[in-house]
Amino acid sequence: MNATNFLHFIISSLVVHTDRIEISEKQDELWTLLTLRVDPTDMGSIIGKAWKTIDSLRTVLRVFGTKAGIRLNLKIVEDKKD
Repeated sequence: MNATNFLHFIISSLVVHTDRIEISEKQDELWTLLTLRVDPTDMGSIIGKAWKTIDSLRTVLRVFGTKAGIRLNLKIVEDKKD
């Protein structure tokens, strides 16, 4: 399982609109950057109370990256609500 699939697996259990999950992966010589975009109504579920959920996601991704031998970073792109 790669980092994108791993993140999609976790996020799909947190959000209501699983069809709106978009994850892109960009690599450079130091990092692998995962960019996450979800439905604006699901953003609260991703961020969590006092940023606890997003901090936990980043921690889990760091552990996953360490096991895989890569350095992972997560960026959340927030779209405005319609």
